[in-house]
Amino acid sequence: MHFSSCLYALLVALVYQVSGMDTVIGLYGETVEVPCNNGAPKPKTCSLQMEYDNGDLLTQLKDQDASVIATDKYKDRVSMAENSSLLIAAATLKDEKTFTCMVVAGADISEYPVKLLIHKAPTGVEITALATELEIGKPTQLGQCSTPDAHPAANITWFKNKKPLVAGEKGIIISSKVKVDEVTGLTTTSSTLQYTAEKGDTGALFTCGALNALSSPVSFTVTYPTERVSLHVISKGPLMEGDNVTLKCKADGNPPPTSFNFHVQGEVVKVENSDSYTVTDVTRDSTGEYKCSIIDNAKMEDSKNITINYLDMSLSPSGKVLKSVGESLALTLQTDASGELKVSWTKDNGKLDKRPKFDKLTYSDSGKYEVVVTMGALIKKASFELVVEGIPVIRRLAKQRGEDGQHKVLTCEAEGSPKPTVAWSVNGTSADESPYVNGKISHKLTIVPTVNLTVVCTVSNELGQDTRAINVLTLFEEVRMDKQVRQYVTVCGSPPPMRCCVSAIVYCTPRPPCSLLPVRVPARVLDLRSPPAPSACPPVQ
Repeated sequence: MHFSSCLYALLVALVYQVSGMDTVIGLYGETVEVPCNNGAPKPKTCSLQMEYDNGDLLTQLKDQDASVIATDKYKDRVSMAENSSLLIAAATLKDEKTFTCMVVAGADISEYPVKLLIHKAPTGVEITALATELEIGKPTQLGQCSTPDAHPAANITWFKNKKPLVAGEKGIIISSKVKVDEVTGLTTTSSTLQYTAEKGDTGALFTCGALNALSSPVSFTVTYPTERVSLHVISKGPLMEGDNVTLKCKADGNPPPTSFNFHVQGEVVKVENSDSYTVTDVTRDSTGEYKCSIIDNAKMEDSKNITINYLDMSLSPSGKVLKSVGESLALTLQTDASGELKVSWTKDNGKLDKRPKFDKLTYSDSGKYEVVVTMGALIKKASFELVVEGIPVIRRLAKQRGEDGQHKVLTCEAEGSPKPTVAWSVNGTSADESPYVNGKISHKLTIVPTVNLTVVCTVSNELGQDTRAINVLTLFEEVRMDKQVRQYVTVCGSPPPMRCCVSAIVYCTPRPPCSLLPVRVPARVLDLRSPPAPSACPPVQ
């Protein structure tokens, strides 16, 4: 062959190794690029021919495009890139060869061999032939992991909870085999894991993987015998008399036992297909030790002491209690409980500092009393309503001049229960009644007397009544007598002499002491003979 300037040649790999050989990895089924002289630029003036020991691939003359001259399997699969690299389409494992790039410049020939490797990731990673369950301490084939259609053959790693399992460690045996497809040359790797489970493997996730691919995680039911039984008392709070108590027996085996014996106050109750037993309507006598055990091993049992709390209370009196004012009332509270008690009292929803005591009843003692007894979460209440009754009694009857000085205000204050009704012997211009509190009531009447009056106040209820009278002077008479008392005082009686100096009109009688006729509180004049002479009374200082 003759070449004018330079020659590039890409030749199919020689079967022997060449020193300084580069390696290129291509992907199965993809277009592979094989560089010439590590992709260095070709000389500016050259002609090109490409060949290999089994035949030419392609050539490129100066200033011309590359032409394919291969006639075998590469005829429709090879081309040249702009950087003079060889492009091989749809790479297969048969393309794993050593390709040589030859550069011819005059009489100089340079060769650049490149070894091409074809890789293919497995089409997937899958665990099959899964075990139905794992028994503690028993070696079991957990499953088989497969990675089909790979090249080179995949290395499979097993994982438990994302941590790799190492063959040869306690309870771990891993065996692998590789199968080659006769047509494609691709491999399928299968790895079998034999595993001896422990109790902690319940819920563990197993996976297998190759390269960057992982299988879906799988888990297994781990079976093991019962080693411990525990008894639980199901209750929303402290157990009280009348409650239902549910006993639940739990075993740590898997699968757990389905039948149990419950020991209830000396009796053995066999329960099948359930782990619970309910004791209904318990009493304080139900307090004691309860047990449960598995049927086939009575020694494997657990027990609990159960206390039934109780709180009894009685209050006397109860309901509505009617008593008369001044009487006494005995109050009795009896309690019986399984623990320490707290007692509190209220009257009309107001908290009392101590237990009420009724030695001598007053109207203010009337009200609704409630006692609350607590023991932990247990609460009991009792109450009674006390009504103190009495015949009305007028405690005060008074008069005073109105602020404008043109009328009189009469006040009648009384006590009694039921609520007294107040009546006056005269009519007034207005009446005002205070609220009825603690058996007390106050009634005011405004009048304008034109003559001297004796006014009567009457208070009454269904038990009786009370009456009291008061003298009321006209406004004119009251003013006149008020002036007189300011002008005179008198000294009456001897020995010793008595000076009567009060805000009242003073009249003297033959016998001491003086008989007083108050201006604001009319009084009866006793044995009045004659008013004192003005000369007998010195002026008021």
